[in-house]
Amino acid sequence: MKLYITPASPYARIARIVVIEKQLQARIQIISAQTRLAGSPYFKINPSGRVPYLIRDDGVGLEESSVICAFLDQLEGKPVFDWPEGEQAWQGRRLEVLARSMLYGLAVWAREITRPQNERSPTVLLHEAGRSERLLDLWEAEIAHPLMRGALNMAQLTLACTLGFAAWVPDFQWRPGHPRLSAWFDHITVHPSLAATVPPAPR
Repeated sequence: MKLYITPASPYARIARIVVIEKQLQARIQIISAQTRLAGSPYFKINPSGRVPYLIRDDGVGLEESSVICAFLDQLEGKPVFDWPEGEQAWQGRRLEVLARSMLYGLAVWAREITRPQNERSPTVLLHEAGRSERLLDLWEAEIAHPLMRGALNMAQLTLACTLGFAAWVPDFQWRPGHPRLSAWFDHITVHPSLAATVPPAPR
């Protein structure tokens, strides 16, 4: 199988972590895609140009990190990232979506600041800054949830990759005023799969 990524993409990082956690490195080739180059050969592989993108052994392509991670998790019939049934499943999904909401906003923010100065939207920048502040304050409380401890799950991975993307959005200063979130992040990022997928520093 082939997994197309960009090294800085937090969405691709989530998938790369699952590859490591499921010990699938020998089965999956990681390929860096050129997603911002006009006429990139990657667009013939994935017309949307998004990453991550997984091409299965049968040639079928899967897009969207949540879909790819779910596929990889059940690949050998022993899923470890499935949410259990009942109320705990809804709590897990709630936390995962909460982390994805912050990641979505941060990705929009990052794309906006890569535009030339005269093309940036002050409205978008203010909106995303406000979104991140509200969600950070919420996460300072939610980080105490039992599902944010223990065995890695998709809520933990998504939040860790979101916070790990902060270097690409210099105004996203999430540590001040959020000591519990900071302590949680420092603890989880020593995990080997997270340490092995740290995104490169912006140029």
